[in-house]
Amino acid sequence: MEIYVARSAGFCYGVKRAINLAKKTLEKSKLKCFTLGPIIHNPSVVKELEDQGLKVVNKVSDIKKGTLIIRSHGISKEDKDYLDRKGEEIILVDATCPFVEKALDKLKILSKEGYEIFYLGDKNHPEVKGLLSYINNQAVVFERPDDIPCKKYKKVGLISQTTQKPELFKRSVEKLLPLCEELRVFNTICQTTTIRQKEARELAKKVDIMIVLGGKMSANTKKLAEVCKNELENTYHIETVKDLKKSWFRGVKKVGITAGASTPKEHIEEVIEFLENLGE
Repeated sequence: MEIYVARSAGFCYGVKRAINLAKKTLEKSKLKCFTLGPIIHNPSVVKELEDQGLKVVNKVSDIKKGTLIIRSHGISKEDKDYLDRKGEEIILVDATCPFVEKALDKLKILSKEGYEIFYLGDKNHPEVKGLLSYINNQAVVFERPDDIPCKKYKKVGLISQTTQKPELFKRSVEKLLPLCEELRVFNTICQTTTIRQKEARELAKKVDIMIVLGGKMSANTKKLAEVCKNELENTYHIETVKDLKKSWFRGVKKVGITAGASTPKEHIEEVIEFLENLGE
């Protein structure tokens, strides 16, 4: 059995930064440490950090005193305002992904200059909910270009969730262009996401089975699985090596592996070891 691993599989820069900040904070802080929601969408990593003392809370009001690590997805304006009012009672450590911060800057520009904003993304994702709170949720959020209402617009601004598929963003531009007098486009898709999806697509064309490794709640991992599934029906999205089944690999000669931006290197190595032992 031949095993191929996508070059960009695993932690991206933003996730590495968030995890490193969390670990350093846990080592140095004399106060209790919290995150508002999971710091990244990978249950095993979240559990590991919880064991080291990082508590996940669902509301900022659950924190009376301590250190709050703002997760990679960012934080809503309402929560940020609340924390600012708390002053020194709650110390903030900002682990927001730089690409998310860049998307917020572009969103504010479009809002300030009076564009009707169209946002390609999942309206329930924490990144999207957080960013839109800074413009009073004044945006049309859609998941597919076909969801864009076919009517005439004047000034339209188009932006995207950082983990979206580039081809969906391109199709969104094509859909909006004939509908409006002016279209301003900011490509806020993370470069790593684009590269990762391209590698996964090419790998899926060359193998008999694709394993996509990452959290079930991870948006970028789910997109990777969709990209691979479009090329190869024999694609499986798993969270850990424990989800693998030997029956999947009967008669298989070539296995492809890719992993989401929240997946540790050790998880990829465990899958490789499983497959190597299976071959023996």
